[in-house]
Amino acid sequence: MKRWRWLPYPMLSLSLTLLWLLLANQLSVGHLLLGAFLGWAIALLAGGFWVAVQPVAKPLTLIRFLLLVLMDIVTANIEVARRILGPQAKLHPGFVVVPLELRDEVGLIMLTSIISLTPGTVSADISDDRYSLLLHCLDVTDPQALVQQIKSRYEAPLLEVFPCSAL
Repeated sequence: MKRWRWLPYPMLSLSLTLLWLLLANQLSVGHLLLGAFLGWAIALLAGGFWVAVQPVAKPLTLIRFLLLVLMDIVTANIEVARRILGPQAKLHPGFVVVPLELRDEVGLIMLTSIISLTPGTVSADISDDRYSLLLHCLDVTDPQALVQQIKSRYEAPLLEVFPCSAL
């Protein structure tokens, strides 16, 4: 897709314009012009903050992976609700360090987002060298098993989908 220098992200500009019109809750020429200006200016100014997205090597693997993540989110919601509503003596919250093979920004963003979206786990910190991820977990009975589960269930498919993001 060819990008124009004066309009580098047309879909973002259009989306921001529509968002402005929805927030203003009025369709007038003034709001349309203001929304278009804000959409253009924000997209132009934010362009330097965008990360380069690697091409997806295996789109079908990505679709299967996203379905797996969706199922994990639903399952984790049920499990967290069961543990929260049950006796709290069974909870063992704690921090776990996960060594990483991913180096790509997009892959790391996806991994940390998936972990944080799954109830019961939160990505707390990533090391400056991107070699480890600190997680806070609601229930940590076996830290090594949790590390292996995250590496095999989430990191391995991301490495397969984005092969150039490995070590």
